[in-house]
Amino acid sequence: MDRPGFEDIQRLLEQIYGPDKGRAAFARLAPLVEGLSPAPADVGADFFSQQDVYLITYGDTLQKAGQAPLATLYDFVACELSDVISGIHFLPFFPYSSDDGFSVMDFTAINPQLGDWPDVVRFSEKFDLMFDFVINHFSAQSRWFADYLADRPGYAEFAIEVDPAADLSQVTRPRSLPLLTAFEKHDGRRVHLWTTFSADQIDFNYRSLDVLEKMIRVMLLYVQKGAAALRLDAIAYLWKEIGTSCIHLPQTHAMVKLFRRILDLAAPRVMIVTETNVPHAENISYFGNGHDEAQMVYNFTLPPLLLHTFAKQDATVLSAWARGLELPSAANTFFNFTASHDGIGVRPLEGILPPAAVDDLVAAARANGGRVSYKQNPDGSQSPYELNITYVDAILADRRSQRSEKFLASQAVQYALPGVPATYIHSLLGSRNWEAGVAQTGRARSINREKPDAGRVLAELRDPQTLRSKIFNGYVDLIRLRRRQPAFHPNAAFEILDLGPRLFAVKRSCAQQTLYALTNISDRRLTAALPAPPPGGRLYDLATGRAVDAAALEFEPYQYLWLSAEAG
Repeated sequence: MDRPGFEDIQRLLEQIYGPDKGRAAFARLAPLVEGLSPAPADVGADFFSQQDVYLITYGDTLQKAGQAPLATLYDFVACELSDVISGIHFLPFFPYSSDDGFSVMDFTAINPQLGDWPDVVRFSEKFDLMFDFVINHFSAQSRWFADYLADRPGYAEFAIEVDPAADLSQVTRPRSLPLLTAFEKHDGRRVHLWTTFSADQIDFNYRSLDVLEKMIRVMLLYVQKGAAALRLDAIAYLWKEIGTSCIHLPQTHAMVKLFRRILDLAAPRVMIVTETNVPHAENISYFGNGHDEAQMVYNFTLPPLLLHTFAKQDATVLSAWARGLELPSAANTFFNFTASHDGIGVRPLEGILPPAAVDDLVAAARANGGRVSYKQNPDGSQSPYELNITYVDAILADRRSQRSEKFLASQAVQYALPGVPATYIHSLLGSRNWEAGVAQTGRARSINREKPDAGRVLAELRDPQTLRSKIFNGYVDLIRLRRRQPAFHPNAAFEILDLGPRLFAVKRSCAQQTLYALTNISDRRLTAALPAPPPGGRLYDLATGRAVDAAALEFEPYQYLWLSAEAG
């Protein structure tokens, strides 16, 4: 146990649990990793490439009668996206009891309604896989919870029991639901348990070494099953200390460092991706020092700020924010997205936009068929937490609109920024609000979680007159073009240019290439000139090969141009 790296694990465990309990924790974890191959000295910037593009999807998004959904999805991505995406971020595909997968009943099995582990492993032959590591909570319908209620050995401390009279007013609440839920144990004792997200989602008690060991075993199983990245779901809330906000606590960051150090030993190519739907400064704290926490963080400020930009047809605030997208090291980058299975979180706009601007987004979402979810504040008031609406409907802001170019312009901005881009499957498919789903489930988030028939979707994609086809084919062209440009490497240098409020402009450069990614975020025709044109003043449109004059650029409404000194 004197292998390099083991002393870091023991140090972190003692930092989290104290000397005695930390040594006990190390004695339990060391056998899990001591037989693993040592990590290389430094993986560095080799983590990322301009080829990296992730698809975000549930395992059962596409349906086909008589076929396991994972097999249906595989047929679709293998046929339609094999040269488009590099990786697939699977949302939870485990047996679950609620929340569309995030109330996990068995962390080690695949939901039999989707398929089985071989169906998942099959994807890894063509794509990098990101698994959802639902690390904060487990299902109240799970065997683990039944074992907790029965006080079975190894499970008696799995949940966090709290005196309901305790002062929990400082706790940061992402929901308007009660923080504590009452349950009855096998001996008739009534307990109140910490349930951050719902009564069916029991927060793990990470003070228990039984919890710690089991979840480390789960993490290593996912690596064994082919995970190239692990998304730490709701990681910000992992550790609780009554009398604090219970978010981003030092113990939580130490736990992320622990997971990272174990992976550095077990599988140094496997990345940690943190999911923290919080203001930007809090979000990027999970980069740590650049080498000891997450390799990537979900860029939660981008979706709502980009939506504000298109709603106001003004890129001023977006440009100012984007200038700060610097990284602590070449071993980090942003995981850029605009839509997800959840809504468009608005908390990341705190400190960037005034409340009135957020209110405008709320009103626009409602006017276009969306819903709004709220969180509870310490003073008992409520404020918007997320907009529940497809990103297509949010950007188009008109349920009758068929302006694919407007939506694609928003995605062109995302794909031009530093970071690894990811696209939610319903954005790629041009899906509109699934209001029937909201009516069926009674849940606002269902609006962006439709599970359509694969044959119907493919028929629409083959019909050039449909919005699905226009968005999908335009999006695929955008991604293919991006993956060919060295200057779109996630860590390539960037400079946000000022070409007026209606143009979002970024210069990307590396040793092999300099390019200009320019997007008209307005419904007006525009002309513009680069402030420092290249020698000769001539650039080439990478999409068409057409030469353009850098001093007299012309843009149609919602047009994007990717320009380089050499034809693509």
